Amino acid sequence: MKINKLIYTLTLVLVVFASSCSEDTIEDELTGGLTGTVISSEDDMPLSNVKITTNPSSSTVFTDDNGFFSLLNIAIDDYSVMAELEGFDTAFEGAAVISEEIATVAFELDRASITNDPPSAPVLLTPLDGANDIESEVEFVWNSSESNATTLTYDLELRNAFTNEIENYSIEQDTTFTVSDLNLGATYFWQVTVDDGENPPVSSTISEFSTLAFPSNPFLFVKKEGDNSVIFSGGEVEDDGNTQVDVNLFQLTDDGTNSFRPRKNNQAQRIAFLRTVGGDTHIFTMDLTGENVEQVTSTIPVAGFRQDELDFTWSPNGDRLIYSFFDTLYSINPDGTGLSEVYQTTDGSFISEVDVQEFDTNLLLLKTNNINGYNVRIFAVNATTGVEEFVVLEGEQGAAGGAQISANGDKVLYSRDTSNSENPQYRIFSSRLFIYDVESATSQMLATDVITGENDLDPRFSPSEGDVIFTRVDSNVGAIPAIFLFEIEGNTINDDELFTNANMPDWE
Repeated sequence: MKINKLIYTLTLVLVVFASSCSEDTIEDELTGGLTGTVISSEDDMPLSNVKITTNPSSSTVFTDDNGFFSLLNIAIDDYSVMAELEGFDTAFEGAAVISEEIATVAFELDRASITNDPPSAPVLLTPLDGANDIESEVEFVWNSSESNATTLTYDLELRNAFTNEIENYSIEQDTTFTVSDLNLGATYFWQVTVDDGENPPVSSTISEFSTLAFPSNPFLFVKKEGDNSVIFSGGEVEDDGNTQVDVNLFQLTDDGTNSFRPRKNNQAQRIAFLRTVGGDTHIFTMDLTGENVEQVTSTIPVAGFRQDELDFTWSPNGDRLIYSFFDTLYSINPDGTGLSEVYQTTDGSFISEVDVQEFDTNLLLLKTNNINGYNVRIFAVNATTGVEEFVVLEGEQGAAGGAQISANGDKVLYSRDTSNSENPQYRIFSSRLFIYDVESATSQMLATDVITGENDLDPRFSPSEGDVIFTRVDSNVGAIPAIFLFEIEGNTINDDELFTNANMPDWE
């Protein structure tokens, strides 16, 4: 009986002891902390967004902008801490976390080893080094050996040698790039640098080229570009027996605006033109290069019958611009000041065109018409007295226009539709060119080689008044116009075509 009692007592003690040990383990689990920093071995700068994990596993954290991270309340243990960041080699550090203590580690990450073969230095192909007379729009072409990089990025640097202005263009993969609107008469340096994203960028040699000098083109005209009219200048046809068109074209206004009816003044060394602004038409001026565009009119726009039938003029010395607003003629200074009324029709007819005689600035040549464009009168009036000096055309049916007076005031050039048609669409069927002799008060048709179904329109004297430049277009709707040259006293059978898809010529 005593032995059994002893065994029972020992068993009870062991059960109580075991139970007591189990409860102590649960209640007294020990934790500590781990903090650290991550920097680049290349420049000792802190690295952010580095992924930090441990083995044995604990929480995953990322470094902040200072390269700092912390893992708190993790079980005490010996840890292998791993730091991962794209572009860098993964690193490991050991850390012993003990109860209620903070262990620290520090990482210095190395850049990941480069796997791409470096690209070779680009070779510049065009424009050739030392090239001259390059157009203002240039296609740059180069090549570079292929590397095993997924993407090659090219940086084209273009520097104007005169202004030191530098332009940079970034191009992915492609080895051609076009730059427009370079300055004329300028020297440029260009260089291409290639970058594969891993190796250091590689640059080409520096190449040089010069753009052509600004052309002294005598002709101005308009071409249709998309929905807008755009002003161009063009050169003369070389007298070499070859037929040449569209010689030395140079765009003066951009195709984002509707600009038309150019008029050059040699004294002012400016080009005036019409431009659509909102729903109105206003006069603008620009340099002969198309730069320094300034709006002249503002409160009273240019208005009357059909936008494309309106014309205006400079005073010979360039100090005034004269234009019409329905039945009233106005004068304005090129800087937009000095707006004043010059003349008003007595019968309410619209003034569509005006020209000034070079040696008598009081003598104005006017073309008027009714609201439908017909009942045309072309006549000269004294701006001071308002008295009509002579009448070129009146009482004829049909459309007429393009009126210009000679420097001496003895001749007037104009066009007239000899079909005498008057219709709601203002369609012209047989327009021909005429010169009116003031002394004899007679008109003579010019013997251009126009044929049936074609119209000759918008004539302008050459500076010597020995030639005429004009627009020729078929009479059907939507026909494409062209600009031709006719020698008034010449013996040529055919007119010379100068510019295709062009109209509204000017020749100063």
